[in-house]
Amino acid sequence: QVQLVESGGGLVQAGGSLRLSCAASGSIFSIHRMAWYHQAPGKQRELVAHITRGGRTTYADSVKGRFTISRDNAKNTVYLQMNSLKPEDTAVYYCNADITAYGGIYNDYWGQGTQVTVSS
Repeated sequence: QVQLVESGGGLVQAGGSLRLSCAASGSIFSIHRMAWYHQAPGKQRELVAHITRGGRTTYADSVKGRFTISRDNAKNTVYLQMNSLKPEDTAVYYCNADITAYGGIYNDYWGQGTQVTVSS
């Protein structure tokens, strides 16, 4: 039983910042890669940022230079620092992680999503 819970979403004006957090809990043996995705109404879910256990990162072209993904392995938590926000960043943001649970069960997990709305 593993769960991911996002927090930190909300309403912000264009040019502002938000920090999203995602904490994993449950019978976790190890967490491998973690990522943030977003999905706007009527659009496909797409990758925003990805981070390996060792801290290597990748970003979608649309957020490079503005967003930063990081993780705290001691807290089983991944963050997304979102700066210089634009209205087109408005979406539901989902945390994703590959996790091995006790017993050797390896699965892909998703959080429930947190709404980010950027006003113009």
